[in-house]
Amino acid sequence: MPRHRLAALDRLIRELRANWVAASDLETRMRRARTTLESVLADAELVAHSKAWPFTVGQNLLFHEDPEFGFAINATVRPAGSRGTVHDHAHSWTLYGLLDGSERLERYQRLDDGTRAGYAELRLVSDTVLTPGMIDFVAPREIHAERGGAGRSVAVIIRSERLVGRTLQLGFDPEARTVREMSGPTQVPYKLLDGD
Repeated sequence: MPRHRLAALDRLIRELRANWVAASDLETRMRRARTTLESVLADAELVAHSKAWPFTVGQNLLFHEDPEFGFAINATVRPAGSRGTVHDHAHSWTLYGLLDGSERLERYQRLDDGTRAGYAELRLVSDTVLTPGMIDFVAPREIHAERGGAGRSVAVIIRSERLVGRTLQLGFDPEARTVREMSGPTQVPYKLLDGD
């Protein structure tokens, strides 16, 4: 019997494509996509399917990169206590929705003016616990970090475009007060098929 892409992913792609047709600016498209992502995060079949997804330290699972509109759908699977890099997403917009487990989301404000090469002074402005169904809306150049919770966690990510291999992002070390350009996590193509 042939296997098909999970219905939740098909619906997500279909609704995102409709958002891209209906609105011309990325912020409006992504704000509308939030409603779609909320319903996908509540999909029991997707949650069950995610239990078998591999850990993605330094990587993202790439479920879909739209050939016409360029948006990308990713996932991360974090082990307990993992610490993601403090980073931005350059000029792209991102929706980060927690599907399973819990994570902490840290938000930072840059205090320096960015003119000193390799130097950045950051201040932690919020530290929020994300639980399933919660979504972080990340605008361009917003500095943040995701931290793994007490157990395994899974997030589904919608990006206005895939950056890796095309655009450098900024990575920060708040304690050392340094900043560097980086390519972001490796994108690993991953098929979401029924029957897995």
